Amino acid sequence: MLPPPAPEPASIWSLKPWWCQPWSILLTGIAFPTASWLLWQRLWITAPLALGVLFWWALFLVLVPAAWRAEQQQGPS
Repeated sequence: MLPPPAPEPASIWSLKPWWCQPWSILLTGIAFPTASWLLWQRLWITAPLALGVLFWWALFLVLVPAAWRAEQQQGPS
């Protein structure tokens, strides 16, 4: 006899470890450009780093959760 199927998680974040939660992604993303500016005070270093962080945030805080929700709503094929 097969066990009953596991309940679907309510959010992608319930599947992720503590270091991959929105709060840790935001804090890390704020810390890196801030540390860069405090250490070197060079815009040509900090600006690309900040743009990379914005890309990282868009990917992991917006696009991946949206794709996960869309897949969950679609259901099993």
